[in-house]
Formats: sequence, C-alpha cells, structure tokens
Amino acid sequence: MSAIFSFFASGFGYVLNFLYNVVNNYGLAIILFTLVIKLIMLPISIRQQKTMKKSAKIQEKAKQIQFKYKNDQEKMNKEMMNLYKDEKMSPFSGCITTIVQFILLLSIFYVVRSPLTYMKKVDKSLIDNYVTNMKESNITVSNYPEIDVIREKGKEDSNVYINTDFLGLDLSQVPKQNLSDFRVWIIPGLYIISSFISIRLTTKMQDKKKNKEEKAIEVKKSNEKDEKTEEADTVMQTNKVMSWMMPILSISIAIIAPLGLALYWLINNILMIVERLVLDKLIKTEEEE
Repeated sequence: MSAIFSFFASGFGYVLNFLYNVVNNYGLAIILFTLVIKLIMLPISIRQQKTMKKSAKIQEKAKQIQFKYKNDQEKMNKEMMNLYKDEKMSPFSGCITTIVQFILLLSIFYVVRSPLTYMKKVDKSLIDNYVTNMKESNITVSNYPEIDVIREKGKEDSNVYINTDFLGLDLSQVPKQNLSDFRVWIIPGLYIISSFISIRLTTKMQDKKKNKEEKAIEVKKSNEKDEKTEEADTVMQTNKVMSWMMPILSISIAIIAPLGLALYWLINNILMIVERLVLDKLIKTEEEE
C-alpha cells in the first residue's frame, strides 16, 4: 500500500518542486500546489456535488423499496440495484471519492514528511550521510530526519536547502515538538476553524435537502411514516459522523506533522468551502433551467 502513496508522492513532488523553483518559497509553492490539485480534482468535485443532489432525489424511492421488501432481503437488493441502474448512478460513487481523498491525504503527507526525497529528489545516500553525521555530532534527529537535515545542513549545502520561512513561520517545524512556541499553532488553529466551517456548511446543506424532502412527501400510513423518519434520521446521523472523521484524522496528523502539511490542508479547506458554495449555486441554476 505504501508503494501507491510513494508513487503519487513522487509525482506531486515534481509539481511542488517546479512551483518552488518559480517562487523560491516553500509556503507560496504549497499554496500554488493546492490550487493546481484543486483544479485537477474539479471534475471529480462537480461529479460528487451532482451525485449528492441526485442521491437526495432517489433517497425516497430507496426508502419505499426498503419498507416494501423489508422481509425479503434478496428482492430488496435486486430492486435497489435496479433503481440505481435506472437512475444511472452507482451506489459506490461516494466510496470512490473517499478513497481518492484518502490517497491524496497520505501522499501529500509523504511529500511534506520527506521533501528531500520526493520534492528535491536528493540521493538517499547523501541524506543518510547527513543523518549519520548529525547523530555523531549529538544533534537530535526526530521522526522527520529530512526536515532536520534541511534545518541543520541546508545553509551549508544548497542541494538540501529549502526556504521554509513563510510570513515569519518556519514550515519545517512540528507543533508537537515545539509546544512552547505559540506560533506553531497558528496554522493548525486556522485549519481547525476552517474545518468546523466546512462541516457546518455540509450539515446545513444536508439539513436543507432533508427539509425539502419532508415537505414533498405525503405519507398515508402512520407506521410507514415512523419507519421512514427513523431511517432518514439514521442516514443523516451516519453522514454527520462520516463528515467529522476526515477532519479529525487530519487534525491529529497536523499536530504531529510539519507545518507545511497543515498549510496545505488549510488552503484546501478554504478552496473547498468556496467550491461548494459556487458549485451548489451553479448546479441549482442548471437544474432549474
């Protein structure tokens, strides 16, 4: 599995290094890199947004099938597959997006953790020699040896130098290793705030869709209504839990990873919020037309 992440990390490293050579600043390069990745992922984001809206529309039909064939699992599964087939939609489309996001998350982590390997393409033997020399000189080597090499040997050797200064912040620092320095918490703190805004926006959109569905539904049997309401609430709760999982995982990693990773996630969150608002408006206008 790590080979997959290394493969993507190597490709991302070429892009990030190209941008770094243009702006000569690690922070600016990460911001531009985030924009590039967002543009590449835009078709997937559009498809995901449309899938979410389409899922909301067929959700009521799915619940009717579940209620009608609740005692016949085989028939229920068959009818559900026919429903998705008729609507030209895959029940696993959401999983594909999640997998892509997960691959992106860890691949970018690989790049930021080992920028000399994936970004600068420095020979491993040179990195190992510097690490050995640092240990022999009683210089502390952390869980991110390449970051330590950049910090300790970058000024001596341009091959392992990266300008990690960004608006007075050192993007090579790790929050967990610098607990007394309040500056290392600025970017992770902004990232956490942006995550809450993103989750709130997603929840608000889901609640809005749910309210529209409830107003459009005419229920004839009270027991059917109760069961559907219970099923809808279960789905909503599941979606809310899933929407929290990725940010919580990202925040946990951001605390123990170099600040460059938190900066990437912060910019990505900001772009994602703007993207959702714009795409929601565009898709809504397209549907109305």
